[in-house]
Amino acid sequence: AYVFGEDVGFGGVFRCTTGLVDRFGKRRVFNTPLCEQGIVGFGIGLAAMGNRAIAEIQFADYIFPAFDQIVNEAAKFRYRSGNQFNCGGLTIRAPYGAVGHGGHYHSQSPEAFFCHVPGIKVVIPRSPRQAKGLLLSCIRDPNPVVFFEPKWLYRLAVEEVPEHDYMLPLSEAEVIREGSDITLVGWGAQLSIMEQASFEAEKDGISCELIDLRTLIPWDKEIVEASVKKTGRLLITHEAPVTAGFGAEISASIVERCFLRIEYPCNGRQCDITRNIFHLSTMHAQTTRNSNR
Repeated sequence: AYVFGEDVGFGGVFRCTTGLVDRFGKRRVFNTPLCEQGIVGFGIGLAAMGNRAIAEIQFADYIFPAFDQIVNEAAKFRYRSGNQFNCGGLTIRAPYGAVGHGGHYHSQSPEAFFCHVPGIKVVIPRSPRQAKGLLLSCIRDPNPVVFFEPKWLYRLAVEEVPEHDYMLPLSEAEVIREGSDITLVGWGAQLSIMEQASFEAEKDGISCELIDLRTLIPWDKEIVEASVKKTGRLLITHEAPVTAGFGAEISASIVERCFLRIEYPCNGRQCDITRNIFHLSTMHAQTTRNSNR
């Protein structure tokens, strides 16, 4: 396996690769030029030769110069060769999402762009324990994967993480909290916001079933469908733009599958959940903005 990207040699801007050079050497952990297209292109070639290539894009906001390499090369490599060749050993890591500062160049959530592309997987963890298990699964998966890491989790998330080798299944959503009145679906850092909103809703007698999608492509429609058929209501929340966001895909798919089981949109109490999520998200953004000044 090889790890490479801008500044990974000294640990990267978020210190995710700290100590890897000392442990594995400069031939396997090394800095690259400031060229995202070159980073991913090199990773495709490395993976095509049978290696495990772990490419880091310093910020997901700068993944767009590599868009052509990801969607036209990595995603199509296996198909265009009739399965004779592949670059399935490629994992592209990228910190993404809002952190309360950074504005339009350091706080974007571009996951929906890549969810449109067959041939790659898109994975987003919600916590440190999930990050390790899902990342190991991505590195060992026989398909190229884009692995988005919520930036604010680097500093604010605290969790016991096993030291041993373990993997969490891809394309399998997790029901974090069981409930009977409404289904809440999300991914990444937004899960902590939704969990807080669920606790608040419980005080008002509303039982929320909370689902972490974990893998966006291909996503676990069966678990979400089963939950919505039980609760009759669905609320999807994410940091990304509403227009053509991945939440719209979930909504369309579940309406198609559960049309006869979905109740009226919401009553006053259930609308309070939406307001709570918005309020908690706003508070989180303000808190992280102040803490990073």
